[in-house]
Amino acid sequence: MTKGYWIVRVDVADPERYKAYIAANAAPLKEYGARFLVRAGRFENPEGSSRPRNAVIEFPSYQAALDCWHSPQYQEAMQLRLPVSTADVVIIEGYEGPQPE
Repeated sequence: MTKGYWIVRVDVADPERYKAYIAANAAPLKEYGARFLVRAGRFENPEGSSRPRNAVIEFPSYQAALDCWHSPQYQEAMQLRLPVSTADVVIIEGYEGPQPE
C-alpha cells in the first residue's frame, strides 16, 4: 500500500491563536496514523515562493491522508486555523518506483 502525504506551507498571523489549531488537530492526525516528517524546521528556499512554516506529514496510505482531511474532527480543527493563517496544502500519493542509482 502506497503511503500518503500532506505537504503544508503556512503563514501564521496570530501564533497564540494558532496553538489552538495545533492542539485540536492532534486527535484526528493520531486517529489516521499521521507522522510528522518535517515540522517547522530551518529551511532554504532556493527557487520559487515559500511560507515561513512548513510541514510534511506521512500517513499509512493515500486514502488515510484523504480521510483525515475530510474527517469531521479535522474539519472542525481547521476552523480554528482559517481565521489566523493562510495555507497551501497538497495531499499526494507516495512514490515507490525506481530511484536514482
